[in-house]
Amino acid sequence: MFFLKAEFWRFVLVGFINTFNYYILYLVFFNIFNINYMVSHISSFLLSMVGSFYMNSYFTYKTKPTLRKFLQFPLTYLVNITITTISLWIFVDILELNENLAPLLATVLAIPFTFALSKLILTQKDKVKL
Repeated sequence: MFFLKAEFWRFVLVGFINTFNYYILYLVFFNIFNINYMVSHISSFLLSMVGSFYMNSYFTYKTKPTLRKFLQFPLTYLVNITITTISLWIFVDILELNENLAPLLATVLAIPFTFALSKLILTQKDKVKL
Protein backbone atom coordinates (compact mmCIF):
# COMPACT_ATOMS: atom_id res chain seq x y z
CA MET A 1 0.00 0.00 0.00
CA PHE A 2 1.37 3.36 -1.06
CA PHE A 3 0.59 5.10 2.24
CA LEU A 4 2.93 2.78 4.15
CA LYS A 5 6.02 3.86 2.21
CA ALA A 6 8.39 6.55 3.47
CA GLU A 7 8.10 8.21 0.07
CA PHE A 8 4.40 8.87 0.68
CA TRP A 9 5.10 10.46 4.07
CA ARG A 10 7.82 12.65 2.56
CA PHE A 11 5.21 13.69 -0.01
CA VAL A 12 2.78 14.50 2.80
CA LEU A 13 5.44 16.59 4.60
CA VAL A 14 6.21 18.49 1.39
CA GLY A 15 2.47 18.85 0.92
CA PHE A 16 2.11 20.47 4.35
CA ILE A 17 4.91 22.91 3.56
CA ASN A 18 3.47 23.63 0.13
CA THR A 19 -0.03 24.03 1.54
CA PHE A 20 1.31 26.44 4.16
CA ASN A 21 2.99 28.49 1.42
CA TYR A 22 -0.15 28.40 -0.71
CA TYR A 23 -2.38 29.35 2.22
CA ILE A 24 -0.23 32.28 3.34
CA LEU A 25 -0.21 33.61 -0.23
CA TYR A 26 -3.98 33.08 -0.48
CA LEU A 27 -4.63 34.96 2.77
CA VAL A 28 -2.38 37.83 1.71
CA PHE A 29 -4.03 38.15 -1.71
CA PHE A 30 -7.57 37.74 -0.36
CA ASN A 31 -7.42 39.63 2.96
CA ILE A 32 -4.72 42.24 2.42
CA PHE A 33 -5.01 43.00 -1.30
CA ASN A 34 -8.77 42.29 -1.40
CA ILE A 35 -8.45 40.11 -4.49
CA ASN A 36 -11.42 37.86 -5.31
CA TYR A 37 -11.16 34.51 -3.51
CA MET A 38 -10.98 32.49 -6.74
CA VAL A 39 -8.27 34.73 -8.28
CA SER A 40 -6.39 34.52 -4.97
CA HIS A 41 -6.69 30.73 -5.08
CA ILE A 42 -5.42 30.36 -8.65
CA SER A 43 -2.54 32.83 -8.16
CA SER A 44 -1.41 31.23 -4.92
CA PHE A 45 -1.70 27.78 -6.43
CA LEU A 46 0.52 28.62 -9.40
CA LEU A 47 3.18 30.31 -7.27
CA SER A 48 3.38 27.48 -4.75
CA MET A 49 3.57 24.86 -7.50
CA VAL A 50 7.14 25.87 -8.41
CA GLY A 51 8.35 25.26 -4.86
CA SER A 52 6.49 21.97 -4.79
CA PHE A 53 8.29 20.78 -7.91
CA TYR A 54 11.72 21.30 -6.38
CA MET A 55 10.82 19.95 -2.93
CA ASN A 56 9.24 16.83 -4.42
CA SER A 57 12.13 16.29 -6.83
CA TYR A 58 14.92 16.57 -4.28
CA PHE A 59 13.26 15.40 -1.06
CA THR A 60 10.27 13.19 -1.83
CA TYR A 61 11.42 11.20 -4.84
CA LYS A 62 15.17 11.98 -4.69
CA THR A 63 15.37 12.65 -8.41
CA LYS A 64 17.16 15.27 -10.40
CA PRO A 65 14.83 18.04 -11.56
CA THR A 66 15.01 18.47 -15.31
CA LEU A 67 13.44 20.91 -17.71
CA ARG A 68 11.30 18.11 -19.13
CA LYS A 69 9.98 17.17 -15.68
CA PHE A 70 9.45 20.83 -14.81
CA LEU A 71 7.36 21.28 -17.94
CA GLN A 72 5.38 18.08 -17.26
CA PHE A 73 4.87 18.75 -13.55
CA PRO A 74 2.04 21.27 -14.06
CA LEU A 75 0.08 18.49 -15.78
CA THR A 76 -0.03 16.67 -12.45
CA TYR A 77 -1.47 19.76 -10.87
CA LEU A 78 -4.14 20.10 -13.52
CA VAL A 79 -6.06 17.38 -11.69
CA ASN A 80 -5.21 18.99 -8.35
CA ILE A 81 -6.38 22.46 -9.34
CA THR A 82 -9.55 21.00 -10.87
CA ILE A 83 -10.41 19.16 -7.66
CA THR A 84 -9.50 22.07 -5.38
CA THR A 85 -11.23 24.71 -7.51
CA ILE A 86 -14.49 22.78 -7.82
CA SER A 87 -14.36 21.89 -4.13
CA LEU A 88 -13.62 25.49 -3.17
CA TRP A 89 -16.56 26.72 -5.23
CA ILE A 90 -18.87 24.13 -3.64
CA PHE A 91 -17.62 24.93 -0.13
CA VAL A 92 -17.91 28.72 -0.53
CA ASP A 93 -20.79 29.32 -2.93
CA ILE A 94 -23.04 26.37 -2.19
CA LEU A 95 -22.25 25.30 1.38
CA GLU A 96 -21.37 28.88 2.42
CA LEU A 97 -18.25 27.90 4.33
CA ASN A 98 -15.76 30.55 5.36
CA GLU A 99 -13.49 31.66 2.49
CA ASN A 100 -10.47 31.42 4.80
CA LEU A 101 -11.12 27.79 5.80
CA ALA A 102 -12.50 26.36 2.56
CA PRO A 103 -9.15 26.22 0.67
CA LEU A 104 -7.65 23.95 3.33
CA LEU A 105 -10.53 21.49 3.08
CA ALA A 106 -10.37 21.52 -0.71
CA THR A 107 -6.63 20.84 -0.63
CA VAL A 108 -7.00 17.71 1.50
CA LEU A 109 -9.34 16.16 -1.07
CA ALA A 110 -6.69 16.36 -3.80
CA ILE A 111 -3.74 14.74 -1.94
CA PRO A 112 -4.05 11.12 -3.20
CA PHE A 113 -4.45 12.21 -6.82
CA THR A 114 -1.51 14.61 -6.70
CA PHE A 115 0.73 11.98 -5.09
CA ALA A 116 0.04 9.39 -7.77
CA LEU A 117 0.51 11.77 -10.68
CA SER A 118 3.59 13.55 -9.33
CA LYS A 119 5.27 10.20 -8.64
CA LEU A 120 4.58 9.14 -12.21
CA ILE A 121 6.11 12.33 -13.63
CA LEU A 122 9.06 12.81 -11.28
CA THR A 123 10.30 9.22 -11.14
CA GLN A 124 10.23 8.49 -14.86
CA LYS A 125 13.57 8.16 -16.57
CA ASP A 126 14.46 10.90 -19.00
CA LYS A 127 14.68 9.47 -22.50
CA VAL A 128 16.00 12.65 -24.06
CA LYS A 129 18.22 15.12 -22.27
CA LEU A 130 17.04 18.71 -22.72
